[in-house]
Amino acid sequence: QVQLVESGGGLVQPGGSLRLSCAASGSSVSRLVMAWYRQTPGNQRESVALLTPGGRTNYADSVEGRFTISRDNAQNTVYLQMNSLKPEDTAVYYCDTPGHWGQGTQVTVSS
Repeated sequence: QVQLVESGGGLVQPGGSLRLSCAASGSSVSRLVMAWYRQTPGNQRESVALLTPGGRTNYADSVEGRFTISRDNAQNTVYLQMNSLKPEDTAVYYCDTPGHWGQGTQVTVSS
């Protein structure tokens, strides 16, 4: 049973940065397809970034060049580095691997 716990969300001004963390247990992140999604009230969950066991990454067009997904195998943790944040990045961000997801962490971008 894979368990995922997100952290690192908060309030940041436009143009600022945040790093989200997703601590995994029950399996190694190096063997999993890991992803970050986000969701705003009344909207569907949106895929933000994906990382395969082989190291391939994929990003939504809206975050390409600003967000970076990575992992630390020793810490069994996946990260989402978010730079040049915009108000439209405001959402609850979820860490995900097929069949499992965390409780989410709120990111608010506002002046």
